[in-house]
Amino acid sequence: MGPITPTLWINGEDMDAAAQYYLDAFGGEVVHSLDYPPEAGEHAGTRMVVVLSLAGQQFSLLNGADTHFTPNESVSFELSLDDQAEVDRLWEHFAKEGRPGPCGWIADRYGFSWQVVPRVLHEMLSDPDPEKVSRVTACFIAVDGRAFDIAELQAAYDGR
Repeated sequence: MGPITPTLWINGEDMDAAAQYYLDAFGGEVVHSLDYPPEAGEHAGTRMVVVLSLAGQQFSLLNGADTHFTPNESVSFELSLDDQAEVDRLWEHFAKEGRPGPCGWIADRYGFSWQVVPRVLHEMLSDPDPEKVSRVTACFIAVDGRAFDIAELQAAYDGR
């Protein structure tokens, strides 16, 4: 079995601009792209698919042409990030044209949901001490419309 490749349905947007949006967020490269064939009528010659490599993961962007779907939070992509600078950079990238939500979730300009989470949060939530886990859980649940603050999570974890 090969890898699982998420496909993001982009509703009639400029596919090259959509690809650049994600490349700006994660770095990476365009693996390949495909235009609609001549028999596609009014869509002929426009970009149909762009395949990207983002942080070592392949993503396909699909131009839905006249068929539109609305993404929602039932599917999201978790970003487990190493430090505050990385959390802040990605949060700000998506927040420019996106919709911030609770608990580190944010919808990007195309409506796709991302969980922008510091890696240390997973470690804290895996601690065998239920009091530490409870304090950190209360802290992260209170985060709404903004990025996680690692120092704030650490203070809750430490009981300060």
